[in-house]
Amino acid sequence: MMGPLFKLARPILMSLEPEQAHGLTLAGLKTGLFPKACAAAPSLATTVCGLDFPNPIGIAAGFDKNGEVPDALLRLGCGYAEVGSTTPKPQKGNPTPRIFRLPEADAVINRLGFNNQGHLAMKRNMKDRQGRPGIVGVNLGANKDTEDKAEDYVLGIDAFEGMASYFTINVSSPNTPGLRSLQGRQALQDLVGRVLEARISRVPVFLKIAPDLTADDRQDIADVALESGIDALIISNTTIARQGLVEGAVAQETGGLSGRPLFAMSTQVLSDMRQLTKGKVPLIGVGGISSGADAYTKIRAGASLVQLYTAMIYQGPALIMQIRRDLEKLLARDGFSSVTDAVGADVPV
Repeated sequence: MMGPLFKLARPILMSLEPEQAHGLTLAGLKTGLFPKACAAAPSLATTVCGLDFPNPIGIAAGFDKNGEVPDALLRLGCGYAEVGSTTPKPQKGNPTPRIFRLPEADAVINRLGFNNQGHLAMKRNMKDRQGRPGIVGVNLGANKDTEDKAEDYVLGIDAFEGMASYFTINVSSPNTPGLRSLQGRQALQDLVGRVLEARISRVPVFLKIAPDLTADDRQDIADVALESGIDALIISNTTIARQGLVEGAVAQETGGLSGRPLFAMSTQVLSDMRQLTKGKVPLIGVGGISSGADAYTKIRAGASLVQLYTAMIYQGPALIMQIRRDLEKLLARDGFSSVTDAVGADVPV
């Protein structure tokens, strides 16, 4: 049912400015007027960081910045949803236009700049869903004008303790000045140490990294992950590279590139980080997933879970169930009784 509905709505959505189209999508999800997805196949269930996921397919941060529709996303068939990024204070983000579609490449460039309504608005929404089932993580960011950016992440832990199924420390957006510098070894050690110290409960804390990392950067992050006790790594955020794009005015817009052109780069970083962490740190694969085969490739490269966003802009919400069906078939084809058994099959450690 979702497929035909999206086919009707797609021309309208694509005729609108991207942020208008996204707002309309959120409004549609808030209505709840769509069928609930069937339960996932037992082979797709997995446990990561002590959390029981009905399937490994999640919605990446950025789709639901203020935690308005996590339960609607779970209803569509997601195994989990990640809301945010949220910052302590509300901020408008960068000037518009700041999202650019590249439909010929199934890609998007954005320079949003952590536009969101702040912790208080997110807390209201997260409180409204307390007691409901489903895994919902909160992605934490830092305000643009904060000098001690690590402190903003500590404030996020304090704000959503007891509400979030897990936290994600997002230090990899290319659209907040100075943010990616927190991926450096010393800065990252300080940040992760302060965040984990602020955590009262044992709620898992994930770290989201960029794809644009040197070999030394990757080694430093792997070392910090192994030494610090961070629970998992999310690989990866958008890229500032423009590989795989046809030359054109839109392709030259500044910001982070997501979608199909990011797939190979982010998967290579995923594979590298599995080797560098010796398979001891769970990994979540993000970047360019648009099919069950793509999700399966990430899993075989070391991902225990995967996330998507950009592909839904072009294929609609029915993509979630299609990926689930395809992934189930691929696991059976290769003789895996569960998705857990396939993790890292192509990258032995």
